[in-house]
Amino acid sequence: MKKLFASIMIVTGLVLLVVPFAGSNQADDTTIGIIGYTAGVTPFVGKLNLMASNTTVLKEIQFTITPKPGSFARPLSGTYANYYLVDRGFENQQTGAITLPVYGLYAGRANILTLTYRFNDGSSKQANFAATTASFNDEGCGYNNPTRLFPRSNSTALSYDYFFDRSACGDFSPVILDTDGNLRWVSTIPTQSALFASSTFFDNAIFVTQGPRLYRIELDDGSSHLLADYSGVDVVNLHHNIDPGKTGVLIEPDTHAWFESVILEVDEADGHVLKTFTMGDIISAAMIAGGDDPSQFVHPSPVDWFHNNGAVYNRADDSVIISSRENFLICLDYETQAIKWIFGDPTKKWYQFPSLRKFALTVAPGSVFPIGQHAPSITFDQGLLLFDNGQKSLVQMPAGDQREFASPRKYRLDLTAKTATEVWNFPMSQNVHCPFCSSIYEDAPYNYLIDYAIVNGGLPGVPTFGQFMGLDAAGDTVFRYQYPTQGCNTAYNSIPIHLESTKFPAVAARVQNLSTRGTVASGDNVLINGFIISGTDPKTVVVRALGPSLSAFGLSGVLADPVLTVRNSSGTVIASNDNWQTDVGATFMAQNGLAPSNPSESAALLQNLAPGAYTVVVTGNNSAEGISLAEVYEISQPGVNSMLMNVSGRSNVGTGDDVLISGLIIGDLNSATVVVRALGPSLGPLGVSNPLSDPVLTIYDSKGTAIATNDNWQDDNNASLVRRNGLAPPNPLDSAIVLHLPAGSYTAIVRGANGATGNALVEVYHLD
Repeated sequence: MKKLFASIMIVTGLVLLVVPFAGSNQADDTTIGIIGYTAGVTPFVGKLNLMASNTTVLKEIQFTITPKPGSFARPLSGTYANYYLVDRGFENQQTGAITLPVYGLYAGRANILTLTYRFNDGSSKQANFAATTASFNDEGCGYNNPTRLFPRSNSTALSYDYFFDRSACGDFSPVILDTDGNLRWVSTIPTQSALFASSTFFDNAIFVTQGPRLYRIELDDGSSHLLADYSGVDVVNLHHNIDPGKTGVLIEPDTHAWFESVILEVDEADGHVLKTFTMGDIISAAMIAGGDDPSQFVHPSPVDWFHNNGAVYNRADDSVIISSRENFLICLDYETQAIKWIFGDPTKKWYQFPSLRKFALTVAPGSVFPIGQHAPSITFDQGLLLFDNGQKSLVQMPAGDQREFASPRKYRLDLTAKTATEVWNFPMSQNVHCPFCSSIYEDAPYNYLIDYAIVNGGLPGVPTFGQFMGLDAAGDTVFRYQYPTQGCNTAYNSIPIHLESTKFPAVAARVQNLSTRGTVASGDNVLINGFIISGTDPKTVVVRALGPSLSAFGLSGVLADPVLTVRNSSGTVIASNDNWQTDVGATFMAQNGLAPSNPSESAALLQNLAPGAYTVVVTGNNSAEGISLAEVYEISQPGVNSMLMNVSGRSNVGTGDDVLISGLIIGDLNSATVVVRALGPSLGPLGVSNPLSDPVLTIYDSKGTAIATNDNWQDDNNASLVRRNGLAPPNPLDSAIVLHLPAGSYTAIVRGANGATGNALVEVYHLD
């Protein structure tokens, strides 16, 4: 990589730049100058003005902001694909002019930016720039100078470094902060309190509402446009949350007919309505069917009989869970809208109706019901996570129990036994009184962001505060910041987000690649990767088989010369390779960082694969044996309607370190729900010799921490979800796990129970 170092002074910053002489690669042959900086609509965004001698050779441009002294959050960084810059109108390929948006700048200081230019031939170079920004008036909200009850330090680790605060303080909310407590982005469209407006962060954009209108604000430059106006479907205003739905986002409108008891799923691209959940109609129908009078419980506007304040779609069972602060959490079948279960305080009014009581979940011994809860979500292991405010009903009578403290809680649901078991909570010694709003969300497994929206709310003569708290996987506090608040305006609800490596355009949540490590021997004891391409368009992938280079990772007995063969679903060989440099796609792989490091290793670029099933078989040249790694990489193709739907790997499982290892990467955007299976005994009837008699499956995160394990799939708490999705293994000794995984890298390891050995198959299914 080339770094550019000469200096040119300009009004707004310092450019470090040299023009290289013509060389042997595109980085050397292309000159890119930073000719100025333009302040944006807020101090937190701006634009660098670049001039390139040739933009067609550019692959992407990345900017990185150097953290200010005393910071411990990872640097904020954004990477723009060249075609994205062209599509957004930021690049003129005729003149070479590029307007590069930068965001997340610190207000009131000189921001040191590092630009990395990457080219189509794999070469790259860097330049540095100093952009000085104006100060920012936080209008008394406290974002510029929070009370750091527990400041972040260099001795802590957390899976996220930034979070989106669904605030309504000042005329610049919502906002984005980092985990050091610094304000890093503010809205260009102000929003009102949660009772009258909502907002969220999704798809590298901020969505906010005003009245019946939904707007999209771009993260990169703060520009905005009206996405949809719902006044035509009787919407008065939108309130509380915007949450991820099945194919769009879930919004919560007030209509002329219903108050805080309707949920719409809308398309995030153009805002059109995809689905409507009218809780008054749904619950009335259930009560009538059960012989009860719904007029005793369900009421038209303006009565706040339901008060929905959040919803979550669960892809594992195709359901939507809706939080009613007044009553309960209710789960509906997404397609039929039939009630699946109800979970809430049985001393409240709803429980008096047999038609509703029949759907009730009970709590296991030692567990408590949530009361007046907010922010329901699904954890990585299919748990139900929520913020339990402890506040009794305000409209429905009897009002139910009252707790004078708030606590995040996580439940494991057994829908067969109709029980909910509290598996985690964080009650802060029962010392936090926070009766309304608030949230808890999980990022990586067991990494949480807690938002106490209105500490001391309702207590006479006591000031109220909003607080943010970060918990790591060990349950330790990483940071805790406090702000003055009126109502829930400063910190209504907050979600962890990732701005340390944002890509434009965003990569959707899906399985992007799979790697399988195992032993290659003779007969059936070979290494096999399978993958399925779904959709309507052809797809391009790269497949690799590594051997010699694995020695650098401490492995012995590696396969000296792997050979890969690719077959389609009919068994026809469509590609093969021994020694990757002989493949027609060798240059492409080298330019995109996918070239194996040893010339004896194999790789193939498979272009325009039709949707369907494919198999990659790895053998040893001249019948050689040893450990090999087989990989399948999805190549990003803008506008292509296809994706890797599921991937699998088969190999022999031995003892000790001689196990079957599969790695998978989930894309950058949101979480993906997957089913991971490990098959052994069920391979025998398929003609595979020496199948593993009892596989044990364990999933690890990128830090090597075990996050889930299963031996015998029917023993898993989520076995019903495996069965519901048609993925029940044929043999009860096979293993399976359902996971809701955030973006990142994961590893599945298959071992034999009690030291058993044999051939096993590991599979990853993405639930769409």
